[in-house]
Amino acid sequence: MRVAVCQLNARDDRAENLKAARNLLQRAADGGADIAVLPEYVDYLGRAHTAPAPESVDGEFGTFFADAARELGMWVHAGSFHETGPDPEHTYNTTLVFDRSGALAATYRKIHLYDVEIPGRVSYRESATVAPGDATSSVDVERIRLGLSICYDLRFPELYRQLAIEGATVLVVPAAFMLHTGRDHWEVLLRARAIENQCYVLAAGQIGNHDPDRTCFGRSMVVDPWGTVIAQAPDIPGVTFAELDLERLAEIREALPSLANRRL
Repeated sequence: MRVAVCQLNARDDRAENLKAARNLLQRAADGGADIAVLPEYVDYLGRAHTAPAPESVDGEFGTFFADAARELGMWVHAGSFHETGPDPEHTYNTTLVFDRSGALAATYRKIHLYDVEIPGRVSYRESATVAPGDATSSVDVERIRLGLSICYDLRFPELYRQLAIEGATVLVVPAAFMLHTGRDHWEVLLRARAIENQCYVLAAGQIGNHDPDRTCFGRSMVVDPWGTVIAQAPDIPGVTFAELDLERLAEIREALPSLANRRL
C-alpha cells in the first residue's frame, strides 16, 4: 500500500488552509497514494477569537474532505477539526476518515488534551476549550487496519497498545507538535510507538509559525514496525510518500512476537 503524509502551515485563513490541503491531496493522488494523511487542525490554526464556528461531522469541513476523497478516488484522513462539543464552551478535536467513495469510514475524538505549563516557554491549556473523547477508534482500510490518535495522544503508550490489541497494523498521528518539544521527542516517540506495537506509524505534522506565537516542528514521517524511519518530510509544506510492506510487518511480528508474548 502506498501512503502519503501531508505537511502544511495552516494559519488564520480557513479558506486558504482548505485550498492548500486540497492541493496537497491532489499531489498525493497524482503520486499514486492509496491513502493520504493531513495534520491536526488542518483547517485553522490561529487566534481563538477568529476561529471558525465548530461544526457537526457532516458540516462544511466533513463535506469538503468527503468530496475530495470521492473526486480523487483515494482514502483521506482529514487531520482534525473543531467539532461541535458537549456544551457551548467546549468543542471536540476530531479526526474524520473517508473512503474512496467519499463515505465517512471512521471518527475519532482526541482523548488526551494538551495542558502544559513550562515557565518562560509555553503555557497552553487545551482542556479550557476542548472536551476529551472517551473511546478508541480504528478502521479497516483495505489491507490494513488503521488505529487513530491525535498529537498529544502520542505521549500515552497505553492508547496505542489498545489499538494494537484491537488489530491495528498502522497507527496514525496527525499533529501540531510544538517546536521546543518536537526537536527532542517527536521522532523518538513515533519510533517507540512503532517498535512496541509492531506497527507502521504515519505522522503528519504542521510546520512553521502560526498565530499566536506558536511554532510547529513538522518533520512528518513514516516509521516501519522495526522503528526505522523510511520517509521524512523536509522543513517545508509538501507531500512525502512511502510504501507499506505488509509482508515485512508479518515477518517482524513472527520473528519477534512481543505482542503475542504480552502478559498484561
